Amino acid sequence: MMATGKKDLNVAIVGLGRVGTTFLKKLTEKKRQSVKIIAAAEINQNSPGVKIAKDKGIRVYSNSKDIIALGEGVDIIFDLTGNSEARKALRDGLAQSGNQNTVVAPEVVAFFIWDLMGDEGFIDVHNKKGY
Repeated sequence: MMATGKKDLNVAIVGLGRVGTTFLKKLTEKKRQSVKIIAAAEINQNSPGVKIAKDKGIRVYSNSKDIIALGEGVDIIFDLTGNSEARKALRDGLAQSGNQNTVVAPEVVAFFIWDLMGDEGFIDVHNKKGY
């Protein structure tokens, strides 16, 4: 018999520059009860996105390794750094930890979600959007 219970979708955002901050703002404006932004990571702790996240009660780390350490409590990590090496490090870290639940979603997935929300065009400052 299939369970019909509703599960929260726990999300983390890595990279709170222009793209990550804009995505964070839009996700928090939508007030989806089943989607919870539980953490974010940003190297530049003076970024406006860090302040916004903290104001919303979201834990902010300076290193994406801290996001990986949250384990399978994170369902989706949005990598919005625009840095393929950062994305590779996230995937490698998840694999090394044995985490088979968490998915790393690149900018292209964030762009897709943005479009589904029906808002104006997503800010695009990264040249490469591939996985």
